[in-house]
Amino acid sequence: MINRIVVVGSGVMGRGIAYVGAIGGYTVTIVDNNESALDNAKQAINSIFGKGLARGKISADQAEQAHSNLSYECDLAKAAKTADLIIEAVPEITAIKKQVFEMMEGYAPAHCYFATNTSTMSPTEIASFGKRPEKTIAMHFFNPVHKMPLVEIVRGLETSDETVEMIKQVAVKMGKETVVINEFPGFVTSRISALVGNEAFIMLQEGLGTPEEIDKAIKLGLHYPMGPFELVDLVGLDTRLNNLNYLHEKLGEKYRPAPLLEQYVKAGRLGRKSGRGVYDYTVGEELVPK
Repeated sequence: MINRIVVVGSGVMGRGIAYVGAIGGYTVTIVDNNESALDNAKQAINSIFGKGLARGKISADQAEQAHSNLSYECDLAKAAKTADLIIEAVPEITAIKKQVFEMMEGYAPAHCYFATNTSTMSPTEIASFGKRPEKTIAMHFFNPVHKMPLVEIVRGLETSDETVEMIKQVAVKMGKETVVINEFPGFVTSRISALVGNEAFIMLQEGLGTPEEIDKAIKLGLHYPMGPFELVDLVGLDTRLNNLNYLHEKLGEKYRPAPLLEQYVKAGRLGRKSGRGVYDYTVGEELVPK
């Protein structure tokens, strides 16, 4: 049985995973070696609680119980010792994931399961950083985690059937729908999303239309809930570029990043988190094009 979950990384994805885990009834510890990042995560989670209560998405009792289920920790070794499941939610950089997996696998108890929240990278390769590949899997959550209903569960080469079933149960208890797929670069969702988002940047650099017009066409014409530029500003232009570079390396030319996307990232226009991406968020709620 999984009762205690440790989430490594307190960024946007990590704090979202911790929130849905706590709401689902799990005891959750968020780990980050940066105390300031942990403080920011705590404030962000409290804000999600507040909005959920205001909108009637959760009850006061649920919020109180979930709050009591959450804790914050800078020491990964300490947190890992009592974990039933550790979910890694650090940046999509192999060296960082390797360092985290080696550490958490070394301190976790024998029964512990390991999940990576990668959107494109190989769970087989990530599992090789530890010594328990049969207990390692990918859980691809979507941003914002507390609103998006899907968890894409990706089994690696040596992931056991028991691990797949256990992780499905965890996701369902978190209130999520699941799909279980076999590993291949980009999985299902990231391959499609990367293509659409990259093509939107190509259209923009060709002068086909403004960001607003392209977003509106995709939303109303294809029934997407968000336009590709709205989505990339939410996800982060640097994150999208990292994913495209990985997919370009693994799957070929159709994933070559648009030069305009690379230019925006070099300029520090990373999306909502930096205040400016395709749209400008420094002028209030109104989205202003480049």
